[in-house]
Amino acid sequence: MLADRNRQEWVAYADRLLAGALRWASPNHARIEVPGAPGGYGSDVDGLEGFARTFLLAGFRIAGAQGEGVDELVAAYTRGIVAGVDPAAPDRWVRLDEHPQAKVEAASIALILDLTRPWIWDRLDRVTQDRVVDYLAPAVGDQSYPRTNWLWFRLVVQTFLRSVGGPWSRADVDADLALHDSFSRAAGWSSDGEERSFDHYVGWALHLYPVLWSRMQGAEDLAGGRTAVDVAALDRYLQDAVCLVGADGAPLLQGRSLIYRFAAAAPFWAGALAGVPSLSPGLLRHAADAVTGHFADHGVPDDRGLLTMGWHHEWRTLAQSYSGPASPYWAVKGLLGIALPADHPVWTAPVEALPIEQGDVLRSVEAPGWIISGTRADGIVRIVNHGTDHALEADTVTDSPLYARLGYSTATSPLLDEDAWTEPLEQSVAILDEVGRASHRAGMTTLRCEVESDGPGRVGVAASRVHAHWVAPDADQQRHGSGWRGASVPAGELVVTSLVRGPWELRVVRVAGLSDAATSLRVGGWPVLATGALTSTLTPIEGPPARATTVVRTGSSPLGDPVHVPVLTYPARTDDVIVTLVGLERVDILSPTGAPAPVTLVHESDDRVRVTWPDGATTSTCIA
Repeated sequence: MLADRNRQEWVAYADRLLAGALRWASPNHARIEVPGAPGGYGSDVDGLEGFARTFLLAGFRIAGAQGEGVDELVAAYTRGIVAGVDPAAPDRWVRLDEHPQAKVEAASIALILDLTRPWIWDRLDRVTQDRVVDYLAPAVGDQSYPRTNWLWFRLVVQTFLRSVGGPWSRADVDADLALHDSFSRAAGWSSDGEERSFDHYVGWALHLYPVLWSRMQGAEDLAGGRTAVDVAALDRYLQDAVCLVGADGAPLLQGRSLIYRFAAAAPFWAGALAGVPSLSPGLLRHAADAVTGHFADHGVPDDRGLLTMGWHHEWRTLAQSYSGPASPYWAVKGLLGIALPADHPVWTAPVEALPIEQGDVLRSVEAPGWIISGTRADGIVRIVNHGTDHALEADTVTDSPLYARLGYSTATSPLLDEDAWTEPLEQSVAILDEVGRASHRAGMTTLRCEVESDGPGRVGVAASRVHAHWVAPDADQQRHGSGWRGASVPAGELVVTSLVRGPWELRVVRVAGLSDAATSLRVGGWPVLATGALTSTLTPIEGPPARATTVVRTGSSPLGDPVHVPVLTYPARTDDVIVTLVGLERVDILSPTGAPAPVTLVHESDDRVRVTWPDGATTSTCIA
């Protein structure tokens, strides 16, 4: 029987996080200065982040308790607000017109001032209220906000200002809502900006903020009836998102800002708050509980009660260059559920199992170009990726290991050492030149993404065309998660088609227009820990003779060391068709020989293949 932590247990977890952070408050409580090396924006910004991001959790706690029994929490954060907006206070907040990051943190402050209005804002003296308005006012008319999820930071701040009689701009509000709508993609998905940026920000930002914003005081008439559309998009997105949670609660290790960890639970709480129709409250709670519980069960927070920069443990490389010691506290979005009262259906409804707990999952997601394949036997969710690269079509940047690999899962991490940004290895198909330099696939064109049904033989099919390119990266890079820019040289054209069933991908590579500098073609498999319970296999099925090797990396994964990546290297020849079986399975469910069962491939025509899979199923698929 499924059993989740109850609301009281998650409240206790929130209290533990708050107690751990508040021990590092500045004398006036305006900054939370948790220990650690300063972030890329300096200690003053780090302290503001600490206050604003833990204020999110404090706000959920206060609102969920309706102000009862949380007097010390209210007093601590009230004291911090008074000092934060006092120009003479030694620990005052960095202002919005002093550093761009303050625009991000200001949104959390405004959102929680609205949510806790009876217990904090309404009790502030008039001088402090005026100073808060003055602190937030630079958001009005500021056109420098990045055209990404940041639009919600300006929108939330201005909505709060409007509700308290401060300055605001209807033109800004309309522009921000229009920008948000421009990010809308198929089936409820959104891209975080104009690029093909599909990651956890879709859920914990682009779907979370519309739900929270629509409930702010004074937002109803600004929404102009759009809330039903936003909720419908969230509802459709969640039908995919719930399939991306592993049986152990692990979220997909893909995309930037992974140090926010269980913020990945936030869209499930948003669905409960909005009352989405397609997922039951019990399933939404179980999904959120599973994700947050995954980290709680792996020692998060640490023994000091602190969230560190890492995954199961501190691993600074996982953070972006701008991240500071308190940045991980955006994770607390994943505890939004404690803002809902104990009698809310999300807390009282029976638990409903995740899709991966009910059976195998095979699902196509059009917007990011993903085939989701989850296997109940091992609880792992995998995606095969033919549409996400954090770039624009025809870009010639390097592959971001966070976005542009051919596969990601809930049990593996992409390699994230320095080499990973310039030399695609795991889950890649790369053309190598005479010095071994690997080509990149960013800027790909998605050709196909669907699930075919052939009786019991269902198969996921996704494909992309890649104008593969070698890149000499520029010396200075932004390092915010995107691939690196630099001078590029064409390497050749690759059409990669993935046939997906269970733990296996049959990877078909068609080679054309190779550069004279091309010497070989390298296919990389899943990255796994040498001492772990997973096995990563590559089996050559068709093509010229391949050389099999295993690459070992240390210092490259937040999951541990060393990481092993199986590799097959083929000669590079124009017009070749190379077929490889790629597998990721638990050791204890492999065949007795420790290798996958054989695959049979028959060409029924030039563009159709019949595959007999390791589980005995047979599928017939067009691969043109």
